[in-house]
Amino acid sequence: MISFNYENEFTLPNEERISQWISKVITSENCKEQEVNYVFCDDEYLHKLNVEFLNHDTLTDIISFDYSVGKELQGDIFISTERVADNAKDFDNSFEEELYRVIVHGVLHYCGYKDKTEAEAEEMRAKENFYLNVLKEN
Repeated sequence: MISFNYENEFTLPNEERISQWISKVITSENCKEQEVNYVFCDDEYLHKLNVEFLNHDTLTDIISFDYSVGKELQGDIFISTERVADNAKDFDNSFEEELYRVIVHGVLHYCGYKDKTEAEAEEMRAKENFYLNVLKEN
């Protein structure tokens, strides 16, 4: 089950469509959907989590807590909509495109993709682009 939760004024448009898309990503990656919770928040909220749980005193657009067991995906994905908006401007993207990229990025981590090395980051970006195109086609 995919769920969306809000800790700020943001509301995701088309929750059902995005939920179906995320489910399709999970299935396409030969994984099984359990409980994946997206929490949309502001920079302050996510910064507190970053400091408290990861000891990183920086702003970020996404933090995921992965509770998956093997290919059974479950976890909490926190997304700062403020950071997404700033990144969209920096990367000359629309807010929606950047938001959907971050949404799929989080679940791809659960599917086993990493982005620590340049090669891993390239593979992650290719997967993000592939699934963003899937979303556009539907």
